[in-house]
Amino acid sequence: MLSRRHFIRPVMAGLVALSVLMAGCQSKTAESVDPKGAEAKPVEQSIPELKIAVPGDVGPLNLYLSSGNESLLELVYDKLFAPSPFVKEPQPWLAESATQVDDLNWVVKLRSGIKWHDGQPFTAEDVKFTFEYYRDGPSNRYTHHVSEVPRVEKIEAEDASTVRFTCAYACPSLASITMADLPILPKHIWEKVENPRKFTELPVGTGPYKLTEYKPDQYYKLEANPDYFKGRPLVDSLVMPIIKDPTAMFNALRAGEVDAASRGVPPELLESFKKLPNMKVAGTKELSLTEVRINFEKEPFNEPKFREALSLAVDRKAITDTVLLGEGRPGLQGYPHPDSPWTSPTLSTPFDADKAKAVLDQLNYVDRNGDGVRETPAGQALDFSIKVSSTEPGWIRSAELLKQQFANVGIKTTVEVLDSATIGTLGQSRKFDMYVGSIGPHGVADPDQFVMSHRSGYLWSKGLAYPEMDELTKKWMAEANIDKRKEISFEMQALFNRQPTSLVLYYPTENYAYRADKFDRWVESPGFGIIHKYSLLPEEARKAAGVTN
Repeated sequence: MLSRRHFIRPVMAGLVALSVLMAGCQSKTAESVDPKGAEAKPVEQSIPELKIAVPGDVGPLNLYLSSGNESLLELVYDKLFAPSPFVKEPQPWLAESATQVDDLNWVVKLRSGIKWHDGQPFTAEDVKFTFEYYRDGPSNRYTHHVSEVPRVEKIEAEDASTVRFTCAYACPSLASITMADLPILPKHIWEKVENPRKFTELPVGTGPYKLTEYKPDQYYKLEANPDYFKGRPLVDSLVMPIIKDPTAMFNALRAGEVDAASRGVPPELLESFKKLPNMKVAGTKELSLTEVRINFEKEPFNEPKFREALSLAVDRKAITDTVLLGEGRPGLQGYPHPDSPWTSPTLSTPFDADKAKAVLDQLNYVDRNGDGVRETPAGQALDFSIKVSSTEPGWIRSAELLKQQFANVGIKTTVEVLDSATIGTLGQSRKFDMYVGSIGPHGVADPDQFVMSHRSGYLWSKGLAYPEMDELTKKWMAEANIDKRKEISFEMQALFNRQPTSLVLYYPTENYAYRADKFDRWVESPGFGIIHKYSLLPEEARKAAGVTN
């Protein structure tokens, strides 16, 4: 757990010992020569280019429109702490240190000498501007970390390298969560942007790569930042073709047209990729989950005991074994993801069809006409739909298995396969009973987001009665000790899983295939797989971020 009082830059205990030559990698290791005849020091050299296929066009990396693609964004942008809120102890990055003065106040010291890609100096004014812009401007994926959970009331640039943050209520995890999550923007560019959702210029960051070219639906091209404050990246140029069709992407990888794919290899293709010459596969824990989202605003899904019965009726292991072929774990620990350092280790969502039936009986939801489907006391059949995207065959199979499992306890469901665009509108339109979806690390590994998800309409809606959760949220916001607050969040998680609005089906394992003869330095960062900036940075920088094999 991060210290409550000080977050100080780790001191390197000497130079990192590197291998003379990495197996299968075109990158070479040179040795610097000390003119006095001292022992040579290994120096990492870069390789000219990597081609990495990406599955979608997210625009010109405007973080107001591309926030679902943090790995790509973070090639260009940096944060105060790294690598993310999804590790136990994020380390200072743009920040040199962060000190909690009292329950409400933090003081951050910034590193000196850092420049934006256009040569302008990075200063405290950029940090102040960024936090205020997220808090007061149009909402985006990062907004709540400043505007609500937590609420940062005041941001002051005390001098060019010092920023003071004052929270509206206790914020013991401001450094480990908020500062490790928010990309910092250049004030001199973004202060002129009136509508960030229409901003189409190529981004300017402090990160290891600069986006130099973007062709919609075709590719991204990025060039290494030779003056990056953590060392020159190991790859000079990144070409990232946009290949939306999974089959086409993996065919391109097989043929050597790309060097790596940022989409996980489907379970049914895994063994064939492992056997290809010069190909390697890296298995990662993605901090994502596949779930059934429940419309808690609609009867009878607004009844906690009914949601409990639904959860008990789901045989998660059977679904996982059938759909993932061993490449994942059944969602038996519920929500959020069990691999997050912020998740209670005691959560449980067991399969118990007999208990599910007993709960439905207690609700007086019984089969009154003998057709195998239960009815409510008012005579309404428990007959619902499960909507699922046509682009996700594994989810469709999961929905068909759910249909059988719900039928076993007297609940009828119909699987409706819809286009992905329609599925994407359901959260706001609320025109659904249940639908299959997935959510990534920000949703399932960030404790602040878990609270926010109960206020945003995803897991619950602010203003909708939920007295037990509201009481715990008040206690959570009032608690100034990070460890005690964590215990309160565990209580919140247990409450949620007793009457869930998300039925976790499984926690998938992602397997990333890459050509080891082109580049073999990939490392995992929790929640980001292997395709991220830390894989492309020198060993010293990886160690500073705590990202090592």
